[in-house]
This record gives sequence, C-alpha cells and structure tokens, in this order.
Amino acid sequence: MATSRLACLARAPLLVRLTGTRCMSDEFGSGAGKGGGGGGSIREAGGSFGKMEAAHEEQYFRKLQAEQLKKMKEHLGEEIEHHERSIKQHKESIERHKKRIGQLKHEEDKVRKKD
Repeated sequence: MATSRLACLARAPLLVRLTGTRCMSDEFGSGAGKGGGGGGSIREAGGSFGKMEAAHEEQYFRKLQAEQLKKMKEHLGEEIEHHERSIKQHKESIERHKKRIGQLKHEEDKVRKKD
C-alpha cells in the first residue's frame, strides 16, 4: 500500500502534495508528523508547548506574508506613478512636436507664397 501511495503522490500536482503532507498529523504541534521531518524537539514532544510553538510559527509566517504583500503593493504603486509620469512626459513631447510641425507648415506656406 505504501508503494502505491507514493506512486500516486508522485503523479499529483505539487499543491496537492504539499497540502496532503501538511495534513498528515492530527493537528499542529501534536508531535512529530508522518510526513518526514520532526520539526524540532519541542514539536516532537507534543503537548501544549508543541501547540504553542506551532501557533508561533504560523503567526510568524502570517506576519511575513502580510509584510511581503504590503511591500509588493508599495512597489506596484511606485511603478504606477513612474509610468504615469512617463505618460505625462510623452504627451507633452507629442504636443511639442505637433506644435513644431504646425510652425514648420506655417513657414512652408510663407515660402510658397514668396515663390
């Protein structure tokens, strides 16, 4: 049975394998999981200290993820501002070039009238 289970896991998508491994123990901090790694001596011992350690670990990763999301939002906001400034500069350049083309046409018309 173990061999067929491993073969099945090998074919499963990565996300399914990761969630399956994470759910093998009954609850976080209740001792060493069946997925391979022990998670350290405190978590291997189980009990309330193991549960507390698991809760701290989960809290750490939630904070880390929240911080990463905040930084990503800030970075994207900066990117948007940069592109908006670029758009403004390009529009100003377009208007300047159109104005110059208009001046050149006016000068061309003057030259044609002289001939």
